[in-house]
Amino acid sequence: MSSKTEIADFAYATELGGVELLNATYTKQTFSRHSHEGYTIGVIESGAQRFYRTGGNHIAPQHSIILVNADEVHNGCSATEHGWAYRAMYPTPEVFETISRELGVIHGAPYFPDAVVNDPQLAELLRMMFTTLDTSGNRLVRESLLYTSLAKLVARHGRSTKKGERYSSANVSLLLVKQFLDEHPESNISLQELSVLAGISACHLLREFQKQFGLPPHTYQIQARLRHAKGLLRQGNNQLDVALACGFHDQSHFHRHFKRTMGVTPGHYAKAVSCNNVQVIY
Repeated sequence: MSSKTEIADFAYATELGGVELLNATYTKQTFSRHSHEGYTIGVIESGAQRFYRTGGNHIAPQHSIILVNADEVHNGCSATEHGWAYRAMYPTPEVFETISRELGVIHGAPYFPDAVVNDPQLAELLRMMFTTLDTSGNRLVRESLLYTSLAKLVARHGRSTKKGERYSSANVSLLLVKQFLDEHPESNISLQELSVLAGISACHLLREFQKQFGLPPHTYQIQARLRHAKGLLRQGNNQLDVALACGFHDQSHFHRHFKRTMGVTPGHYAKAVSCNNVQVIY
């Protein structure tokens, strides 16, 4: 693996309602703590990745599978001096809910308790699926392999979790703040204004929000802005317009946060979702 070149292929598969895909080789890339609206399912092709998930740090070696649940805070960097290469996809909870319902093995979208799993057979199936999505235009083959891979993942490593269980201990005040940030990501709201909305002190809000959702309010707001931005980019909107509409100071500010979360720039993401494939070489 080259110690100088970083390559990221970002693609969008329309099967099963749409799935984002990433094929990357990184040496210096560091993902900040963030979350995705979808799950992260990855296979380490070479090297090793170090990442935080579920309150602890993990190392995923070559051929292992990375599992991060939807909305779960995580980060990532190389665990070796030579970097790492991996394939990843980001299926939505709705995709998994459909599969779980049809399998009848668990209730609702699955919860994956293990951040790293060693399952050579499943890893090989995932690789075959990624290759097929890269090279084949046969819709039946593409969708069949994608469905089979996710179904086996749920059956082997998924656990049942009641809808809303993750936030069951959150009080109404914190949920109000989270809802506001989700629905108004562009708002230039202050911590004091959020504390008034929640009916608790600013200090208490900072402490309890991070405890419940894994990120302080200002960092969570960035994630909400990026989710909103991805939707606007998929609609074909101009990058600068998207940056300003989502509450970023300027395009550079938007670019920096997007790259630290997605591993590719907003421009590369926009090209991928419009052309369904783009290769980025740094």
